[in-house]
Amino acid sequence: MAATHDVTNQVPPLEGLDLFSTNRPLVEALEREGAGWAAGQCAEGGRAWGGEPLEWGRLANEHPPKLKTHDRYGHRIDEVEFHPAWHQLMALSSAQGVHALPWTSERTGAHVARAAMSMAPGQVEAGHGCPMTMTFAAVPALRATPELAAEWEPLLTAPGYDGTLRAPHDKTSAKCGMAMTEKQGGSDVRANSTFAERIAGDEYAITGHKWFCSAPMCDLFLVLAQADEGVTCFAVPRILPDGTRNVFRLQRLKDKLGNRSNASSEVEFEGTWGRLVGEPGRGVPTIIEMVAHTRLDCVIGSTAGMRWAVANATWHASHRSAFGRTLSDQPLMQNVLADLCIESEAATALAMRLARSYDEHDQPLKRLGTAIAKYWVCKRQPSLVAEAMEVLGGNGYVEESGMPRIYREAPLNSIWEGSGNVNALDVLRALAKQPVLLEGYLAEVDEARGADPRLDAYVAGLRDEFADVDSIEVRARRVVEKLALALQGSLLVRNAPHALADAFCASRLAGDGGLAFGTLPPDTDFTAIVDRHLPVAA
Repeated sequence: MAATHDVTNQVPPLEGLDLFSTNRPLVEALEREGAGWAAGQCAEGGRAWGGEPLEWGRLANEHPPKLKTHDRYGHRIDEVEFHPAWHQLMALSSAQGVHALPWTSERTGAHVARAAMSMAPGQVEAGHGCPMTMTFAAVPALRATPELAAEWEPLLTAPGYDGTLRAPHDKTSAKCGMAMTEKQGGSDVRANSTFAERIAGDEYAITGHKWFCSAPMCDLFLVLAQADEGVTCFAVPRILPDGTRNVFRLQRLKDKLGNRSNASSEVEFEGTWGRLVGEPGRGVPTIIEMVAHTRLDCVIGSTAGMRWAVANATWHASHRSAFGRTLSDQPLMQNVLADLCIESEAATALAMRLARSYDEHDQPLKRLGTAIAKYWVCKRQPSLVAEAMEVLGGNGYVEESGMPRIYREAPLNSIWEGSGNVNALDVLRALAKQPVLLEGYLAEVDEARGADPRLDAYVAGLRDEFADVDSIEVRARRVVEKLALALQGSLLVRNAPHALADAFCASRLAGDGGLAFGTLPPDTDFTAIVDRHLPVAA
């Protein structure tokens, strides 16, 4: 009987590792995109996140937040109670400056450095990334009103974490959320029925019901509402300057597929005090400054999730045996793993190059690339995670493996901040307004011209897609997919090892690959590709 309890052929835990330094494509991209100076800081963060925070992530999701609308005496409090692990996650990310680095550092490449630093917490626990992202992205929107920025930016960019609700002048740091969408509108924020009445100067009273309010325990929120001039953006604090509570009634927390640690909510305003951000009637252009940066983080977040799925799959396959040899030595499994690794590295290369466009104010790549990458990278994550889970077999389908949580998170970034159609159409909208953006984008792609004939042929076909403008809207997804693959191909041909770039061009650009992962050409150097992505020290 005792022999049946011997544990053999099980995979050791994937823990106690440097989540940055063991990610070779990310290490190389950090240097390549101009932020090599941050390698030490990224490695320090990678080591920190690869230890105890892995357990914090599990606890924060197994013990989701709870809504407390009233205290024991019947007073309305509208608070959310979190597990201590949530606060530990928030504190660690805040200490590392994930929410603020580009606004606090004067060094070239700060956006690239922040993108690389965000990959470690993004692998460990995605839910707390929501308030971190919103806080990061709120700063450029608030700068539309300098006096508001002067008041809030020092708090929003402070390295500490103060999770208590207090008046701004009593806080050492603050976090920001967003309340844009409503039941009848969704992505069509101009259909919002929340309205705002001017009280005096830049002060308004806001009334309405927001269907989605991100991170409701933040200190400040950017809110859209209808003013006399049209849709307008407002800054709404939880606590008023005099220390009393603003009217911020939390109706319920959303019971979401994933992102369980994060308290997405519905909120009702009734004469809620807010201050004007930007110009009246210009709310959408004002908050677009925030949305551009949150979409960048959707790309970074999906890239991080893909990396962690690949790390788990390659780690498992290198330790688990079947039919007389390890899974990673099985030819067909090698094909699957290599294909997953290629997808992860292509996402990493695109995310990091996109981050550099924010540092350099490269408008074609920043404007088009954000929507293109948001569409494509976020679309690829769910299928990649599903395949990575299959590598672990039944073990991967069990909650203890951690793979189900990665899987539940996978669709999120493709939905939030504009789903697939919204981003695909946003690309067309940008090109209609500024046709010159396309040539600027393709100029980056053409940096690899002549390096691989398959890429050259693919880019030529991509240019032909714009010849027929009459049907381009119905083809928008296909066009944006091609724009993404062309840039990923260009980046990999220029920067990745030949084996990986060659396999990408063969399978993604030349059609020598199937629709499922694991259908790379048989002459692919599978071992070289997988070894590059195995989460062990180089």
